[in-house]
Amino acid sequence: MIGLVPILRAGLGLVEGVMELLPNAQVWHIGLYRDEHTLRPVEYYNKLPVEPTVQMCFVLDPMLATGGSASATVDILKKWGVERIKFLGLIAAPEGISHFSSQHPDVPIHVAAVDERLNERGFIVPGLGDAGDRQFGTG
Repeated sequence: MIGLVPILRAGLGLVEGVMELLPNAQVWHIGLYRDEHTLRPVEYYNKLPVEPTVQMCFVLDPMLATGGSASATVDILKKWGVERIKFLGLIAAPEGISHFSSQHPDVPIHVAAVDERLNERGFIVPGLGDAGDRQFGTG
């Protein structure tokens, strides 16, 4: 059994497509936002069952920018007891890949594209802007 863990809120946009491929997957939610000053993740929501009921989790987030939120989510999942984890996204920055891989060398990263770099605000260049705002028409 596989668990899907979208990082709220942008990760929600990937759930439907992955569920088409894995219709029996279980879906849980981790809410993190990136502090705009420190660029560090802040957890605000965690809806995991008491114990893991799956053999593998896919962390879903369209953007792997600094790698902080993805790394924090994997920390949460490992503490919870999940042993096999994969990151699924759309676009990554080299800095995010480097940071995430240094924190979790055992977690494969699967993205469609690697963009040029991060800017001074920690956004991927050229990137897509804020993925959550683009999906949900906010911001």
